[in-house]
Amino acid sequence: MKAQHIYNIIVAAGSGSRFGAELPKQYCLMNGRPVLMHTIENMRVALPDSQIVLVLNKDFVDYWAELCEQYSFVSPRVVVGGDSRWQSVKNAVDTIPREAEVITVHDGARPIVDRMMVERLIAALDGAPGAIPVVSVTDSLRRVNEQGSAPVDRSQYKAVQTPQAFHADKLVEAYSLPFNPTFTDDASVMAALGNDVALVEGDTYNIKITNPLDIEIAQLYLRQR
Repeated sequence: MKAQHIYNIIVAAGSGSRFGAELPKQYCLMNGRPVLMHTIENMRVALPDSQIVLVLNKDFVDYWAELCEQYSFVSPRVVVGGDSRWQSVKNAVDTIPREAEVITVHDGARPIVDRMMVERLIAALDGAPGAIPVVSVTDSLRRVNEQGSAPVDRSQYKAVQTPQAFHADKLVEAYSLPFNPTFTDDASVMAALGNDVALVEGDTYNIKITNPLDIEIAQLYLRQR
């Protein structure tokens, strides 16, 4: 598989309303640069010569261009996102050339992309339409319903990360389906077509920036890499 036939969609179109800062989390500084620049740079290292498509909120396209000029950063091609993550990914998928063989989808707020993990994902596509990274659940879990709650066996569950990798034609077909509220990630979109995905070992360092403290944790992780 030629690297130039791999397209990486990085989704960074969220408004960051849960983050609690003036700016969406992907634009907050981490080690002196915006989080999103770390994400892009590490994806470039993980898959050299592949193509990156960056999905941004329309209200932040100009601001991102200003940041790139300020930090002398070369931006990937930008696509404007939609009102949901599903629509944002679909907007990017619709722009990818037909000769693409593999499409990965990654959250812009996961700046610590490990090359070995990405290589495991790509290798797993030899026997599956898609592959996703997962890690074991360490907290105790409870199932909650109207009657109360009950403990569940956490060994039966995995936490799902990104990037997620797919054969391009399969993902394009999956995103031709109408939206369904069960589409919480790209693997769930694929599942709507009956496509099961391979599970590969994720990376505990591959955290998603959700709260301001997560940036400090990510900075610590980066120093350990």
